[in-house]
Amino acid sequence: MGIMLSTMDAQMRDIIRKVERSERLSKADGLYLYQSSDLLTIGQLANEVNLAKNGKNVYFIENMSLYFTNVCEAHCRFCGFRRDPGEPGAYTLSPDEMINFIEQHYHPGIREFHIVGGHNAEVPFSYYVESIRALKAKYPHVTMKSYTAAEIEFFARISNQSYEAVLRELMDAGLGTLTGGGAEILSERYRQKMAVDKASPQQWLDVHKTAHQLGLRTHATMLYGSIETLEERVEHFMQLRELQDETNGFQVFIPLAMQPLQQTAGIKRRTAAFEDIKTIAISRLMLDNFQHIKAYFINIGTQLTQLALTFGADDVHGTIVKERISHSAGALTQEGLTRDELIWLIKGADRIPVERDTFYNPVQIYS
Repeated sequence: MGIMLSTMDAQMRDIIRKVERSERLSKADGLYLYQSSDLLTIGQLANEVNLAKNGKNVYFIENMSLYFTNVCEAHCRFCGFRRDPGEPGAYTLSPDEMINFIEQHYHPGIREFHIVGGHNAEVPFSYYVESIRALKAKYPHVTMKSYTAAEIEFFARISNQSYEAVLRELMDAGLGTLTGGGAEILSERYRQKMAVDKASPQQWLDVHKTAHQLGLRTHATMLYGSIETLEERVEHFMQLRELQDETNGFQVFIPLAMQPLQQTAGIKRRTAAFEDIKTIAISRLMLDNFQHIKAYFINIGTQLTQLALTFGADDVHGTIVKERISHSAGALTQEGLTRDELIWLIKGADRIPVERDTFYNPVQIYS
C-alpha cells in the first residue's frame, strides 16, 4: 500500500496493517479514526479499499425523487419537510396528480423513482399501495425504490399487519427496493434527544432484515452532524455491518450530513468539509461487507462529492430532478444534476463514470 509508518503512532500502524490484510476493524479502531486528524492517511486507506472493491468505476443513475405527501404524524426536530394536516403547505397527491408531475420531467432514460414522504395517517395503507401500483402500471420499466423502513413500520401500525405482510403487498404492487432513510442514528439516546418519534433502531433493522429475507436488496443511511457522539456513529456502522453479515441484503451505505433548518444558517450550523470527508472514508473502512459507499451531493455539494471519490466513495447517486427534504431544511446545493454534469464530475476526479440501474448493473460506461 506504500503508506509511511515512521511518524505514526502504534494504533494507526495497527489499523493500516489490518486494512492491508483485509481484517475487520474494531469499535476502538473506528473511534480512533474519528479522533485522528490524519485525514490523508485515513483517506488513502479508504481509497485503497474502494479501488480493490470497485476499481476506478463510479456509479450514478437517472432517477427522480418523488414525494406523495408531506403530512406526517412524527415531529422529528431536524425535519423541515413535514406538515400537520390542514397546515399551510400541507399536501397529499393522488396517483394521477403525481403522474402529471412526472410527465413534466420524465424522459425514457429514467430508471428509478425514489419515493419517500410523510407518515400521513389521514389516508389508509391502501393509498400507499395504490400509489405504487399506479406508477408501476404507467412506467413498467422504472424501478420503484419506495419508502423507508420507518414508513414500513408506520404502514404496519395503521394496517394492523406484520412487516412481512406489508412488504409483500407493496411488492405485489410493484415495489422493487426500500430506500435507506429513517435510520438517522441507530441509538435510543439520540432518538429521545432529537424527538425521533418513529421507528426505533431495532424496528428499522427488523424491517430491513425482513425485506432481505423476502429477496429485496435495500439501502442504508446515517444522518450525522448533530448531537450524536462519535461512539454512536461507530456503533451505527457496527449494527449495519452485523445485519449485513447475516443477510447480505444492503447494496450501499449513504452518509447524510445534517442540514440546518434555514438556508440562512451560518457555517457553524453546518457540518465541516473535514468531517464529511472523514465520515465517508471511515464508513468505507468500517463497512467492509458493503460493496458501495455513496457521496450524496445534495447534502455535501458537488465539489466535495467529487473529492470524496478519492476518499472511499464510488457512487454519486443520480439526477434526482428536484430534491425536497434536505432543501426544505437548509440545503444550499443543487436540487438535481443532469447526466452530463454527473459524467463531468466523475471524470474530473479521474474516475470512470458508470451509469447503472437500481441494482448496480451497468447500463453504459463512459470511458
